[in-house]
Amino acid sequence: MPNLSICVAGATGWTGAAIADAIAAAGDLDLRSAVSRSAAGSELHGAPVYPSVGEALDGVDVMIDFTSHDVAKANALAAIERGVAVVIGTSGLTADDFDAIDAAARERGVGAISAGNFSLTAAMAKAAATLAARYLPSWEIIDYASAGKADAPSGTARELAEALGEAAKERSLADTHGAVEARGADIAGTQVHSLRLPSFVVSTEVVFGLPDERLSIRHDAGSSAAQYVAGTLLAARAVPTRTGLTRGLDALLSDS
Repeated sequence: MPNLSICVAGATGWTGAAIADAIAAAGDLDLRSAVSRSAAGSELHGAPVYPSVGEALDGVDVMIDFTSHDVAKANALAAIERGVAVVIGTSGLTADDFDAIDAAARERGVGAISAGNFSLTAAMAKAAATLAARYLPSWEIIDYASAGKADAPSGTARELAEALGEAAKERSLADTHGAVEARGADIAGTQVHSLRLPSFVVSTEVVFGLPDERLSIRHDAGSSAAQYVAGTLLAARAVPTRTGLTRGLDALLSDS
């Protein structure tokens, strides 16, 4: 079987650079092209670097996106239009964005995989939380990230809230006194509280409560991008066999 040809968008960024290095070292993947406005015109592991995704898709099987929320949707749709499968690690996309990507992928007959967090341990935390939500009726999410992280909540917290929303019981803040917004944002029926402070990278905690007891499930990310590599490459290898959008790395783990 021939190697998969990969384009990495955001290839000189914090996560994208680690992904590009891993692809170049993999025996079954080829780094066909890269996208980086700051490094356009150069090469990365022998692959040409382009300023935009539209210019980088010739001969590409899978486009991996670790860019920013303001261009990730357009990048995904551009790749899908060309028949290229996509893996989206960029956070900040909305439910409507994912609906549009899913519709385009199904119409074109290609696969797309998105995860708010491609860490294997984060996927395990999400799987544990969705199991707990079947039996524990009350929970809230605390989303921690660095002071410089612009999107809130993080992709990890949003994806978790939307997954838990499938089991959420109807709840109301109508009896709250004072500043109702202090109770957090309602994301798919779950209250999410985003903290943006120095010293955090990305941490996501879901707290379940019952009378006289609590359960906390928390994932803490380290200071390097190495934790996201294995899950991203797993998604890149899996996405050509899929049609439409798959949300969450845990969906791939449960299928394997």
